[in-house]
Amino acid sequence: MNILLIQPKMHKRPMDTELKTRMSPSLAMLTLLGLTPTGHSVRMVNENAESIPKNFAPDLVGITVTLDVFPRACEIAARYRSRGIPVVAGGIHVTCCPEDCAPFFSAICVGPAERVWAKMIADAENQCLQPIYKDFENFTGEEIASPQYDAIDPAKYLITDIVTTSQGCPCRCDFCYNSNQNRCHVRRPVAHVIADIQALGARHIYFADDNFIGDIAYARQLLDALEPLQLKWRAAVTANILDYPDLLDRMAETGCQSLFIGFESVNPAALAGVHKRQNRPERYNDLAREIHRRGMVVNASMVFGLDSDGPEVFADTLRWLVENKIETLTSHILTPYPGTRLHRDMQAAGRITDKDLTHYNTAHVVYQPSQLGAEELYAGYLKMYRDFYSLRNIWRRRPEDAKQRRAYFFFNLFYRKYGHVTSAICKVIPIRLLGRAAERLAYRR
Repeated sequence: MNILLIQPKMHKRPMDTELKTRMSPSLAMLTLLGLTPTGHSVRMVNENAESIPKNFAPDLVGITVTLDVFPRACEIAARYRSRGIPVVAGGIHVTCCPEDCAPFFSAICVGPAERVWAKMIADAENQCLQPIYKDFENFTGEEIASPQYDAIDPAKYLITDIVTTSQGCPCRCDFCYNSNQNRCHVRRPVAHVIADIQALGARHIYFADDNFIGDIAYARQLLDALEPLQLKWRAAVTANILDYPDLLDRMAETGCQSLFIGFESVNPAALAGVHKRQNRPERYNDLAREIHRRGMVVNASMVFGLDSDGPEVFADTLRWLVENKIETLTSHILTPYPGTRLHRDMQAAGRITDKDLTHYNTAHVVYQPSQLGAEELYAGYLKMYRDFYSLRNIWRRRPEDAKQRRAYFFFNLFYRKYGHVTSAICKVIPIRLLGRAAERLAYRR
């Protein structure tokens, strides 16, 4: 069979440039490629980097679906299905909202694809596709398949050296997809992770886990295995990393350069309202200091529009970020993703005001805020980015450690502040050259 795998084009947020849309390849498509039995021809298309080919006649189309691209995925599916070509879909939105997604595709995969992808292909070949494929009871980390890294075209992406150590997260914060019953937390064998790193042959690794420290004992074992590799790496962790200073030490010793942390809010009441129990704002200063003291960068994720957020939340948040010299910020408007506890609660209360799923990318107000007007929330969100990445605040937030400043200024100026200029340059030079230059310039010691 000729199989066409498609990642639909994402919707940029106001602060995003083409650099964001072409940040990295789809690990989902690369994993499906590796799971495909021999004898089939597979072509992968990421609409963020290329167009769907008109000269490839597929016998089966597979689409990986996140929430905001769901409408585009449905358009693609309708086009192929009208020609009698079966279209199957999977991904986080399909997993969390299978009943909503199933009518638009010939078949859907709920949960991991490892046990069902080969069967879906065989059933498509025999014209007996089932509406839903779901098999992840007692799914283990040993079953997580490695992406087929050698199929990546590095010229298309800023970053290609991406590895996962786990799926899911043990936390169940109301607004997160991990609050969905179809999401589980499993860890891969450490040996499998190391094998992926070695297959990439890279010195700079980006761990794409929801939570790198979801299992503390496992994280310690992994760090022991990373030490002899002499890598530079980044990961996302929860704020309770402060409870494990020895783990922070090991991260620094094994080459960790930066940690992405969902601080989400400096307002304790707001965090309590969404069951973000692992976050305690009274400890945020200590957390930032301990990470910085070990020579690592902090990438803070903040959410605005939680029910206890009033107009003062923007100034309070900016003050904390600048005073603690937080190097980078990823800002979000609270978004009730369908399939989450937050969405169920807001829908029951009649607070969902916008059902256009293309707006569900944390850059639109799609619900009725509690203590802010919708326009006030949106304006504050935009202003937060302008203020945080102003030249004045970029200078005020510069790291104390002079060795970190090269990376800091490179990101703040060339990716965020003047990202539109950098993006324009990448239209005439391969985007991957920029990524390689960033690695050499920013992380040279």
